[in-house]
Amino acid sequence: MFTVLAALAALLHATGVAAPRAEAADEWNPPSTLVQPLNEVWNHVSATYPDLYGFRNYGWDQVMANRGSINYCVRWESDAPVSTALRDRIHTALKKQFAKWMAAQTENGRAYNNWPYTTVPVNIVGWAVKNRSTLQWTDTSVDVYTNVLDSAGAPQCAPDCGRFFHQDGNYSRCPGGTARHYDQSLWLTKGFQGGAGGDWGQRVGQEYFTSALGQEDIHIYLHEVGHTFGLDDFYDWTPTGQCCFLMNAGTATRITDFDKWMLRDFWRHLKSRYGL
Repeated sequence: MFTVLAALAALLHATGVAAPRAEAADEWNPPSTLVQPLNEVWNHVSATYPDLYGFRNYGWDQVMANRGSINYCVRWESDAPVSTALRDRIHTALKKQFAKWMAAQTENGRAYNNWPYTTVPVNIVGWAVKNRSTLQWTDTSVDVYTNVLDSAGAPQCAPDCGRFFHQDGNYSRCPGGTARHYDQSLWLTKGFQGGAGGDWGQRVGQEYFTSALGQEDIHIYLHEVGHTFGLDDFYDWTPTGQCCFLMNAGTATRITDFDKWMLRDFWRHLKSRYGL
């Protein structure tokens, strides 16, 4: 079951703030100490990603398809009750944390290297849960999907509305249409340790995320968003001169300068697909 918002809600979605269009040149000026390790990272990515340039569902692709915003579904795989206040705190934290990666694409308020947006708003369009009574609110601010389960029995928002399932952008079978589609899921699982991330979104422990709502950096979530935008893990090697950065799990709890420049480097190599 699901509750669909009034059609008017579709008109209220935020969209990204477009940056002034500069000439399509390659703006690339990392600190000299990062040039070698950044090259090592990109060479490793080029050698190990099976379809680096053919893959078309990086976080970059999602933001560009939406013209500067991202839609989220929250998958609540837990029997812990969610009050209206807790829901709103989760939404606020999700928006704040996602914005930290998008801020890495700006320099002194200006979008870097022809990235088109100075801000990328996050719209939470749905929640998925097994039992509706777990969600203790009655307003219609989000669509609620009840007992829509994946193959492993975990709640999910309607596949008909998910970009992961419809990368052609055809949401004709989504009850709310394109405006109510979701690009990524924040999947909060009771008892889950660590994290997972990809083009589908990010999965972390429900207890971990809710206990971290007041923290400046929810670092496991941030690490997984890095994967959504194509950044790699560093389980078996580290770039020259670099030890401690967010994508090297367990060595940093915030986005570091090296993480920022890895993100910018990924964009630098991908932006031509958008004519930028």
